[in-house]
Formats: sequence, C-alpha cells, structure tokens
Amino acid sequence: MDNNNIYTGGNLVPPSSDTSSGTGEGQYIPKHEKAPEPAPQQQSSPPPPQQQQQRRPVYDAFMYEPIGFDEYDRLSAAEIKAEQEQKEKKQRTARERAIVVLFFLLVALTLMLATAGIIADIIRSKDHIKAIGAPSVVLYQNSKPEGANDLANFIDETGRYTTEGAAASVKESIVEIYTYSDLFRKNLKGTGSGVVLTEDGYIVTNAHVLLADGYHDIHTADDKVYNAKVIGRDAKTDIAVIKVNNVKLKPAVLGDSDEVMVGEQVIAVGNPAGLSNTVTDGIVSATGRKIRSDSTGFEMNCIQTNADISPGNSGGALVNMYGQVIGITSSKYVSSSYEGLGFAITINEAKPIIEELISNGFIGGRFRIGITLIDMSNESKLATITEKLGYDLPDDFEGIYIDSISEDCDIANTALKSGDFITAINGKSVKTYDDLYDTISASYGPGDKVPATCAHVDKDGTIDYYNIEFKLMPDTSGNF
Repeated sequence: MDNNNIYTGGNLVPPSSDTSSGTGEGQYIPKHEKAPEPAPQQQSSPPPPQQQQQRRPVYDAFMYEPIGFDEYDRLSAAEIKAEQEQKEKKQRTARERAIVVLFFLLVALTLMLATAGIIADIIRSKDHIKAIGAPSVVLYQNSKPEGANDLANFIDETGRYTTEGAAASVKESIVEIYTYSDLFRKNLKGTGSGVVLTEDGYIVTNAHVLLADGYHDIHTADDKVYNAKVIGRDAKTDIAVIKVNNVKLKPAVLGDSDEVMVGEQVIAVGNPAGLSNTVTDGIVSATGRKIRSDSTGFEMNCIQTNADISPGNSGGALVNMYGQVIGITSSKYVSSSYEGLGFAITINEAKPIIEELISNGFIGGRFRIGITLIDMSNESKLATITEKLGYDLPDDFEGIYIDSISEDCDIANTALKSGDFITAINGKSVKTYDDLYDTISASYGPGDKVPATCAHVDKDGTIDYYNIEFKLMPDTSGNF
C-alpha cells in the first residue's frame, strides 16, 4: 500500500513537488478545514544568508585577481588594503633592521680585523716601530751588524785604536772617587777621578781630590763601591795614591810621555760633575809645558791638549790611541783665561812621585815653612794683596805677602806676622813662590835654620824692615 495515500480523517494533501520549502512528506489537514488554495507560483528568492564566518577570497596566482567574490571585494577592499599595507610595512621594517644589523656587524668585523692586523705587525716586526697615535708614521730602527762592537774591530795591525777602541780599553781602569768628612758618609766634600795602577788596588789621583783626614770611597765602572785608604799625597805636585783592599781591579797601561808628538790624537777620561767615564777627545797641542799649580805655585812638566778637562776630570787619564796613559789630568794645572787649554802632568814626571808615595807614604826631602802666601807674580795677585791691606803699596816695593802662619811651625815663634812680607832669603830678593822655594831648596833642607829679611808696610807708605831666622820643618803630610 502506498503510505502517501493513507486516510487519516482529513484531507490528504499530496506532497509538494517543491522540495525546497518542505520536508518532502505529506502534511495533515484537519477535515473541518479546507485545503488552502495553492498560491500562485512566483519566482522563488534565495534564502537569507545564514550568520556564519565569511570566507576569504581566493586569488588567482597569475593575475592576482579575486575569483567569484565581487560582493566580498565591495565590502572588504579597505580592510584588505590596510592589511596589505601593514604587511608591507612590517616587511620593510624587517629589511631595514636587517640592513642596520648587517652594517654594524661589518663595521665590528672590520675593526676586529684591523686591530688583529696591527697587533700581528707589532709582534712580527723587528725592523720598525709604529708611532703611537700616528699609525701612518713608521720609524725604522736597525741594529749594528753582529760583532760590530767587538774591541777587535777598533784596532789595526799596529795596535792603534780608534777613539771608541781607546775609550773601551781604559774604561775599567778609571774609577770615581767620593770624599767625605765623616765616617758615615753623610757629608760629601767632593768627587774626582782615579787611574788604577795595580791589580791589587793601588790608584793614582790628584792630591786636591782627597782630604788628609777624610774618608774616601771609589766607584768602579761596574758600579761597585769600595772603601779606600790614603797611602800618600803630595800637595806640591798635586799627586796622591790611595788603595782598596781585597779586590781585583784592571790596571791601566802606562805609556812613555817622552814619545808624545804634537798633533797626536788623544782622549781624556774622567768623571766631571759625577758623570762617570766621560770621554772627550782632542790632540796634543804642545809638549814640555812648564805649568804652575794655581794652589801651590809649584811647577810641573805638562802635556797641553784641547781635549776638555773640567774639575771632575781631576785625577783622570790622558790616553793615546794605543790605550796607554800618558798623563794625569788636573784642574789645578789649567788656564783660567782661555778656553781649549787643558793640561795633564806627564806620566814620566808623575811616575817617580807615585812610586815614592807607595814606598814611603810621602816625598822625602820635602820641607815645610809653615806659611800661606800670595806672591807678586802677576797684576791679579798684586791687586789681591792691595785689597787685603786696604791701601796701595809703594811703587818700587817687592816681596811675598804672608797671609797666615801655622802655629805648629818654628816660624810662628819669630817676629813675622800675618800681613807682613818676606823680601829676601839669606840676602837674595824674592817676590814669587819660585824665588822662595828655589832659593831655600838650593841651600837648605828639613831641620836647617834659614835667615830671612821681612818688612811691614804702613798705610802712609813707610816700610819697616826686620830680620828673622826660622827652622824648616820636615813635611811628611804632603799638605805643603
């Protein structure tokens, strides 16, 4: 049986052929109601869209145009454009950040490579030094060839040195001398130079460098310090000998000053102003110069040179190009009026004095009068005498001015007073130190009685003469 035609007590309405508006089954209509007239057939309209999420348009990969979404385009164009612009902006920002990061990475890498290169150049380089703060400036520095400073390169087949060779040959034989007035070496009185004579520590220097009752140290070329003892000193010749014990030194080689030639190249080695082992060079300007000490007036045979000799050079060496010491330099034998005039006591004249000082501790036959004096050997000294007196001397007056008298000498027991004059020895006139010394030493010795004529000059020019006799005192101190 067809279920669609079952009677239910009402009018059976056959199922509508329009399945779009029903359930597809027959509807029950009660029997007291008429079946509704079928509505005139109208063009069906689409059902209202259901509330659901809109679908995104699909874009054609080739034309980049949306397909089948005209209405969506009309409704969402502004939103799509804004979203697209935001996306492009994010992409641009990401690209810009990437470029900036890459730039700084490149800069950092460049700096690291440059720094590493500079450090590597400094480490590897032995031929140049880069100036700090000026990398574009290069200072080139090279060492001498290997062995260039060997002493053998500075001496020829005859044994003659170059200047640097001569300096190197005597360097270890020159010492610096420090003189103190106290045992604890706190009161420095002066410095000078010395020349090593023997391996066991005898050293020659100038007498004026030392103190008779002082304390002395020597400083060697290798900066070692030793206490030294005064063996003997002679103020007349300005030569002295000291010694250090329990030490092995390098002695200098002494030359023959009689062989020295004018024009011969020489060097002076000493310690001026405490500047150890200072070397000055020059030539022998003259030989056989009789030069008088400016302190004692004693005359010595000297070598004249234009090599600089300053006070700190006192006791140092004048050296020829064979490394031989040919003279002992002394600031007491100098020319104060002219530059370029230096003098050294010839080693031949100094040698017998050195030997006697080592043997006896003093020079035998030396006598002491017991006075300090100013003679009339030049206008400068005459002016000094006038200044001390406070008035002028008579024009024709000559004599030796007595500046002081030693109380421990026999002459202090005579009528001679400071400010008076000795005018004659045993009837022979004297007005210079040489006159006095030569006249006395020619006829008298230590312990002898010496007759002398003396004078006192008044301010009005009156001269009072008187005679004395004094005994010569033996001098073993070396101070006179």
